[in-house]
Amino acid sequence: MSGRLTITQLAKKVGQGHKLTMLTAYDYPLASLVDEAGIDMILVGDSLGMVVLGYEDTLAVTMDDMVRHTQAVVRGAKRALVVADLPFLSYQTSVEDAVRNSGRLLQEGGAQAVKLEGGFHMLPAIEKLVASGIPVMGHLGLTPQSVNQMGGFAIQGREAQGAQRILEEALAIQEAGAFSLVLEGVPWQLAQLVTDKLTIPTIGIGAGPHCSGQVLVTYDILGLFDRFTPKFVKEYANLRETIGTALVAYREDVLSGSFPAQEHSFSMKQEQLELLGGEHE
Repeated sequence: MSGRLTITQLAKKVGQGHKLTMLTAYDYPLASLVDEAGIDMILVGDSLGMVVLGYEDTLAVTMDDMVRHTQAVVRGAKRALVVADLPFLSYQTSVEDAVRNSGRLLQEGGAQAVKLEGGFHMLPAIEKLVASGIPVMGHLGLTPQSVNQMGGFAIQGREAQGAQRILEEALAIQEAGAFSLVLEGVPWQLAQLVTDKLTIPTIGIGAGPHCSGQVLVTYDILGLFDRFTPKFVKEYANLRETIGTALVAYREDVLSGSFPAQEHSFSMKQEQLELLGGEHE
């Protein structure tokens, strides 16, 4: 029996009054660390396009990128539920594309669930995925794959009309069979209202404290991504500074000749060295 958390167990935790924790990971070592920390869910986010691959946004991330990074994360995480993002244009084009590409993330990548962005227009895809046995996490509010349509990374639902639409879409996504819903970049009051109305867990990112759980980009909370820091991020470490100091120290040791030292080196037996005509120094 696997020790990995299931969507049923996560729902039960929320029903018992526990908050859910979720972080991103894109490779084996980071996934191992997140898993060992007891985080409930790992998101293999298309944010890897920005924080790992160096793109300006998430739009250039491909299905092959997502499958490869999901495979690495699954190898590193033994307990956390692994959710993989469907990248841009891998599911918006047709329900058939959504099923096929979600299937790749589960079959090839080893994920236990997929996440997709969008509201009413995504309902047919969500329904078909769930009917096919693929757990779906929805995503409303600030949806990065629609950044060009939104005019940038802008907070959503600040006006009553927009907030009402998000609430209605959340209820529809739940009805379509999604097991949870990410709320990103929305006012905390709206996130609280949506959370109160839904029976499935909400996972907040920039949505205040009242969601069923929280997700952040791990590179942000560790201080590894310095291009920008969203307001909703709390930095728990500055590993960029720590790593930078270590790298400079390595360079200086090599230049000075203090590394590698004798304890970092291997040796030959004297008789073998003599056969080569050499001697120990």
